[in-house]
Parts: sequence; C-alpha cells; structure tokens
Amino acid sequence: MTWLEDHWLDILGWGGSALLVFSLLQARVLRFRTLNLVACLILLVFNGLLSIWPMVGMNAVLAVINLVFIVRLTRERHDEAAFEVVRVGFDDEYLHHVLRTHETDIHKFQPDFGTRPDEGQHAFVIVKLDETVGVVLLRREGDTALIELDYVTPKYRDFSPGEFVWKRSGVLKELGIHHVLTSPQMVGAYYEHLGFRRDDRQYVLDL
Repeated sequence: MTWLEDHWLDILGWGGSALLVFSLLQARVLRFRTLNLVACLILLVFNGLLSIWPMVGMNAVLAVINLVFIVRLTRERHDEAAFEVVRVGFDDEYLHHVLRTHETDIHKFQPDFGTRPDEGQHAFVIVKLDETVGVVLLRREGDTALIELDYVTPKYRDFSPGEFVWKRSGVLKELGIHHVLTSPQMVGAYYEHLGFRRDDRQYVLDL
C-alpha cells in the first residue's frame, strides 16, 4: 500500500481543519460562509468515518447554518430592499471618515483616486441598515457621469452594490445623467455584469 492509502483519513481531517481555520480569516462574508460550509462537510465525513458522533452532529448543524446564510446572502445580492443609496454632500463628515478609514484599500483598486471630494462631484454612500457598504463619487460633464470612485468595503466585496446606483436607485436619472463612464485605471472592474459595454479600457453605460 502507498503512503497516501495509509494516511488519507489523516489528510482529510487535517485538510478540513486547515480549511476551517482559513475560512475564519476571510473578510468577505459570502466567501467566509462558503469556505466554512465546505470545511464543515469535510469534517462531518471525517468524524463520521471515525464514529465521533458529537462532532458529526456539531458539523451537521454548522453546515445547515452556513447554508441558510449563503442562501440569504445570495438572494440579497440583487435585492433592492437590502441596500440603500444615500446621496451626501461633498463636505459630509461621515463621507470623509469612510474615505480616510479605507484610504489604503481604495488605492489598491483605484490608484488614480488622489483627490478628496469637491464641489464638482456627486457623492453617494451605499448602506445596508446601519452598515456602510460602499462609496461612489461621480463628476458630471453634461449628461455624462465620470466615475471617480467606486469602492466596496471588504465585507461586501462578493456583492455588486454599485448596481443600485447605476440602474436601480434612480438617482442618476433624477440628476439628468444619461451616460456613465468608468475610470480606465480601475483594478478588477466588474461592470460587464451590470450592462456596461466595453470601450477600449473603459466601460460605458447608457441609461
């Protein structure tokens, strides 16, 4: 018999335990729940093979809890009732607090964002109940809005909260904006999934 055949059960147990620990390090809530679910299922099988029934029961319950949260989070991805778009002034203190708090992370995704909000920008904070989900800063040129910042906090990065600004909240149409243009330097742009069309290094949305 090979070493793998002799030790596959140990590998299963250690692998499940390592994945469980790794899941706890995730800032993204949906990724955490998904990895934790997989780890619980692995450990459920591992403990079942060893007939350790209390651990089987615990992992079964945790797996169900994770599954319930995953279903709920997935449903909320595009639920208009889950997120709210709040328009704020460019000098709003809470807006500046969010930008200061996440300044380093913001520059990872938009390295060209080097200015603070000014009078020429429209600012929106996306919230879920009392939690800040993201910030959008737009600069208007005629009926076109240039995206100068589209930032999502780490916890909600598996979601697309920006879509509630672009297509669902109606705030842009109220401002008389008919076109949205993205920054060409944005890292990991997600706009193709929201109806934007690609134009060289930028994305364009016609409202």
